[in-house]
Amino acid sequence: MKEKKSLPITSWSLDDRPREKLIEKGDKALSDAELIAILIGSGSKDESAVGLAKRILLSTNNNLNQLARLSLKDLQDFNGIGEAKAVSIIAALELGRRRRLEIALEKPKITSSKNAFELMQPIIGDLNHEEFWVIYLNNSNKVLAKNQLSKGGFTGTLVDVRLILKKALEFAATGLILCHNHPSGKLMPSQSDKNLTKKIIEGGKVMDIQVLDHLIVTEKSYFSFADEGVM
Repeated sequence: MKEKKSLPITSWSLDDRPREKLIEKGDKALSDAELIAILIGSGSKDESAVGLAKRILLSTNNNLNQLARLSLKDLQDFNGIGEAKAVSIIAALELGRRRRLEIALEKPKITSSKNAFELMQPIIGDLNHEEFWVIYLNNSNKVLAKNQLSKGGFTGTLVDVRLILKKALEFAATGLILCHNHPSGKLMPSQSDKNLTKKIIEGGKVMDIQVLDHLIVTEKSYFSFADEGVM
Protein backbone atom coordinates (compact mmCIF):
# COMPACT_ATOMS: atom_id res chain seq x y z
CA MET A 1 0.00 0.00 0.00
CA LYS A 2 1.32 3.40 -0.95
CA GLU A 3 1.87 5.93 1.81
CA LYS A 4 -0.67 8.78 1.71
CA LYS A 5 1.06 12.03 0.87
CA SER A 6 0.05 15.39 2.34
CA LEU A 7 -1.33 17.88 -0.11
CA PRO A 8 0.79 21.01 -0.56
CA ILE A 9 -0.70 24.10 1.12
CA THR A 10 -1.14 25.78 -2.27
CA SER A 11 -3.75 23.14 -3.14
CA TRP A 12 -5.84 23.82 -0.01
CA SER A 13 -9.08 25.78 -0.29
CA LEU A 14 -9.08 29.41 0.84
CA ASP A 15 -11.00 28.40 3.97
CA ASP A 16 -7.94 26.37 5.01
CA ARG A 17 -5.57 29.21 4.13
CA PRO A 18 -6.87 32.19 6.13
CA ARG A 19 -3.90 34.46 5.35
CA GLU A 20 -4.48 34.11 1.63
CA LYS A 21 -8.22 34.52 2.11
CA LEU A 22 -7.68 37.79 4.01
CA ILE A 23 -5.40 39.10 1.26
CA GLU A 24 -7.83 38.12 -1.49
CA LYS A 25 -11.19 38.92 0.13
CA GLY A 26 -10.42 41.26 3.06
CA ASP A 27 -10.59 40.80 6.83
CA LYS A 28 -14.40 41.03 7.01
CA ALA A 29 -14.69 37.82 4.98
CA LEU A 30 -12.95 35.74 7.64
CA SER A 31 -14.71 33.90 10.45
CA ASP A 32 -13.58 34.23 14.07
CA ALA A 33 -11.85 30.86 13.79
CA GLU A 34 -9.97 31.94 10.66
CA LEU A 35 -8.77 35.14 12.32
CA ILE A 36 -7.59 33.19 15.37
CA ALA A 37 -5.88 30.71 13.03
CA ILE A 38 -3.79 33.56 11.63
CA LEU A 39 -2.68 34.37 15.20
CA ILE A 40 -1.86 30.71 15.86
CA GLY A 41 0.13 30.52 12.63
CA SER A 42 0.25 26.76 12.27
CA GLY A 43 -1.48 23.64 13.43
CA SER A 44 -0.04 20.15 13.51
CA LYS A 45 0.27 17.19 11.15
CA ASP A 46 -3.13 16.01 12.35
CA GLU A 47 -4.97 19.34 12.58
CA SER A 48 -4.90 22.61 10.67
CA ALA A 49 -4.62 25.97 12.41
CA VAL A 50 -8.26 26.61 11.47
CA GLY A 51 -9.31 23.30 13.00
CA LEU A 52 -7.42 24.07 16.19
CA ALA A 53 -8.99 27.53 16.35
CA LYS A 54 -12.46 26.05 15.90
CA ARG A 55 -11.80 23.60 18.74
CA ILE A 56 -10.73 26.42 21.07
CA LEU A 57 -13.77 28.52 20.17
CA LEU A 58 -16.10 25.56 20.66
CA SER A 59 -14.90 25.29 24.27
CA THR A 60 -16.13 28.86 24.86
CA ASN A 61 -19.44 28.42 23.01
CA ASN A 62 -17.98 30.46 20.13
CA ASN A 63 -18.02 33.52 22.38
CA LEU A 64 -15.04 35.88 22.05
CA ASN A 65 -15.72 37.49 25.42
CA GLN A 66 -15.48 34.09 27.10
CA LEU A 67 -12.33 33.38 25.10
CA ALA A 68 -10.81 36.60 26.42
CA ARG A 69 -11.29 35.32 29.97
CA LEU A 70 -9.06 32.29 29.40
CA SER A 71 -5.69 32.50 31.10
CA LEU A 72 -2.32 31.65 29.59
CA LYS A 73 -2.52 28.25 31.28
CA ASP A 74 -6.09 27.64 30.05
CA LEU A 75 -5.00 28.18 26.45
CA GLN A 76 -1.93 26.01 26.82
CA ASP A 77 -4.15 23.14 27.93
CA PHE A 78 -5.21 22.79 24.27
CA ASN A 79 -3.04 20.36 22.36
CA GLY A 80 -1.15 22.41 19.78
CA ILE A 81 -1.08 25.66 21.77
CA GLY A 82 2.26 26.53 23.33
CA GLU A 83 3.22 29.60 25.30
CA ALA A 84 4.00 31.75 22.24
CA LYS A 85 0.66 31.00 20.55
CA ALA A 86 -1.26 31.55 23.80
CA VAL A 87 0.47 34.91 24.30
CA SER A 88 -0.45 35.96 20.73
CA ILE A 89 -4.13 35.17 21.31
CA ILE A 90 -4.25 36.99 24.66
CA ALA A 91 -2.45 40.04 23.25
CA ALA A 92 -4.80 40.29 20.25
CA LEU A 93 -7.93 40.04 22.41
CA GLU A 94 -6.58 42.65 24.82
CA LEU A 95 -5.92 45.02 21.91
CA GLY A 96 -9.54 44.52 20.82
CA ARG A 97 -10.76 45.32 24.34
CA ARG A 98 -8.65 48.49 24.47
CA ARG A 99 -9.93 49.56 21.07
CA ARG A 100 -13.54 49.22 22.28
CA LEU A 101 -12.63 51.23 25.37
CA GLU A 102 -11.11 54.02 23.27
CA ILE A 103 -14.24 54.13 21.11
CA ALA A 104 -16.33 54.41 24.26
CA LEU A 105 -14.19 57.29 25.51
CA GLU A 106 -14.88 59.16 22.26
CA LYS A 107 -18.60 59.44 23.15
CA PRO A 108 -18.72 62.23 25.72
CA LYS A 109 -22.45 62.93 25.46
CA ILE A 110 -25.25 60.65 26.68
CA THR A 111 -28.57 60.97 24.90
CA SER A 112 -30.01 57.51 25.53
CA SER A 113 -29.63 54.41 27.67
CA LYS A 114 -27.89 52.76 24.71
CA ASN A 115 -25.20 55.46 24.77
CA ALA A 116 -24.59 54.77 28.45
CA PHE A 117 -24.42 51.03 27.82
CA GLU A 118 -21.90 51.51 24.99
CA LEU A 119 -19.80 53.65 27.32
CA MET A 120 -19.77 51.16 30.18
CA GLN A 121 -19.90 47.74 28.51
CA PRO A 122 -16.17 47.66 27.64
CA ILE A 123 -15.40 48.49 31.27
CA ILE A 124 -17.72 46.20 33.24
CA GLY A 125 -19.64 44.09 30.73
CA ASP A 126 -17.54 40.94 30.85
CA LEU A 127 -16.13 41.01 34.37
CA ASN A 128 -16.36 37.97 36.63
CA HIS A 129 -17.17 40.13 39.66
CA GLU A 130 -19.66 42.91 40.32
CA GLU A 131 -18.73 46.58 40.16
CA PHE A 132 -20.81 49.71 40.72
CA TRP A 133 -20.00 52.84 38.71
CA VAL A 134 -21.50 56.31 38.36
CA ILE A 135 -21.43 58.46 35.23
CA TYR A 136 -21.46 62.15 36.17
CA LEU A 137 -23.05 64.55 33.66
CA ASN A 138 -23.39 68.29 33.23
CA ASN A 139 -26.66 69.99 32.29
CA SER A 140 -25.98 69.22 28.59
CA ASN A 141 -25.64 65.52 29.39
CA LYS A 142 -21.94 65.60 28.57
CA VAL A 143 -19.83 63.16 30.57
CA LEU A 144 -17.77 64.88 33.25
CA ALA A 145 -16.38 61.70 34.79
CA LYS A 146 -16.90 57.98 35.31
CA ASN A 147 -16.19 56.77 38.80
CA GLN A 148 -16.02 53.29 40.31
CA LEU A 149 -17.84 53.31 43.64
CA SER A 150 -17.38 49.72 44.69
CA LYS A 151 -16.01 46.39 43.65
CA GLY A 152 -17.26 43.12 45.02
CA GLY A 153 -17.95 39.48 44.45
CA PHE A 154 -20.76 37.68 42.72
CA THR A 155 -23.16 38.41 45.60
CA GLY A 156 -23.12 42.15 45.11
CA THR A 157 -21.39 45.34 46.20
CA LEU A 158 -21.68 47.91 48.94
CA VAL A 159 -22.44 51.41 47.73
CA ASP A 160 -21.95 54.58 49.79
CA VAL A 161 -24.68 57.02 48.75
CA ARG A 162 -22.93 59.89 50.51
CA LEU A 163 -19.79 59.31 48.45
CA ILE A 164 -21.81 59.35 45.21
CA LEU A 165 -23.25 62.77 46.05
CA LYS A 166 -19.92 64.08 47.36
CA LYS A 167 -18.30 63.22 44.04
CA ALA A 168 -21.18 64.86 42.17
CA LEU A 169 -20.49 68.11 43.99
CA GLU A 170 -16.76 67.83 43.25
CA PHE A 171 -17.47 67.41 39.53
CA ALA A 172 -20.22 70.07 39.58
CA ALA A 173 -22.51 67.46 38.08
CA THR A 174 -26.23 68.03 37.64
CA GLY A 175 -27.08 64.49 36.54
CA LEU A 176 -26.08 60.94 37.36
CA ILE A 177 -26.38 57.59 35.64
CA LEU A 178 -25.87 54.62 37.95
CA CYS A 179 -24.35 51.48 36.44
CA HIS A 180 -23.51 48.04 37.73
CA ASN A 181 -22.90 44.69 36.10
CA HIS A 182 -24.45 41.29 36.68
CA PRO A 183 -21.77 38.63 36.04
CA SER A 184 -24.53 36.02 36.04
CA GLY A 185 -25.91 37.54 32.83
CA LYS A 186 -29.35 38.08 34.37
CA LEU A 187 -30.82 41.46 33.53
CA MET A 188 -33.69 41.76 36.00
CA PRO A 189 -33.01 44.09 38.96
CA SER A 190 -33.17 42.73 42.49
CA GLN A 191 -35.21 44.39 45.20
CA SER A 192 -31.97 45.71 46.71
CA ASP A 193 -31.12 47.28 43.32
CA LYS A 194 -34.48 49.06 43.35
CA ASN A 195 -34.14 50.17 46.98
CA LEU A 196 -30.65 51.57 46.38
CA THR A 197 -31.81 53.47 43.29
CA LYS A 198 -34.67 55.03 45.23
CA LYS A 199 -32.32 56.00 48.06
CA ILE A 200 -29.89 57.75 45.69
CA ILE A 201 -32.74 59.52 43.89
CA GLU A 202 -34.07 60.89 47.19
CA GLY A 203 -30.59 62.01 48.26
CA GLY A 204 -29.98 63.74 44.94
CA LYS A 205 -33.20 65.74 45.21
CA VAL A 206 -31.86 67.55 48.27
CA MET A 207 -28.86 68.76 46.26
CA ASP A 208 -30.76 69.31 43.00
CA ILE A 209 -28.86 66.45 41.36
CA GLN A 210 -31.00 64.25 39.12
CA VAL A 211 -30.55 60.50 38.80
CA LEU A 212 -31.32 59.99 35.11
CA ASP A 213 -31.05 56.22 34.91
CA HIS A 214 -29.67 53.05 36.45
CA LEU A 215 -28.26 50.44 34.10
CA ILE A 216 -27.65 46.79 34.75
CA VAL A 217 -24.94 45.79 32.27
CA THR A 218 -24.17 42.28 31.06
CA GLU A 219 -21.89 40.94 28.38
CA LYS A 220 -24.19 41.71 25.47
CA SER A 221 -27.19 43.64 26.79
CA TYR A 222 -28.53 45.91 29.51
CA PHE A 223 -31.56 46.79 31.59
CA SER A 224 -32.51 50.46 31.91
CA PHE A 225 -34.52 51.47 34.96
CA ALA A 226 -35.65 54.63 33.12
CA ASP A 227 -36.70 52.83 29.94
CA GLU A 228 -38.60 50.18 31.90
CA GLY A 229 -40.31 52.74 34.15
CA VAL A 230 -39.03 51.36 37.46
CA MET A 231 -37.45 54.56 38.79
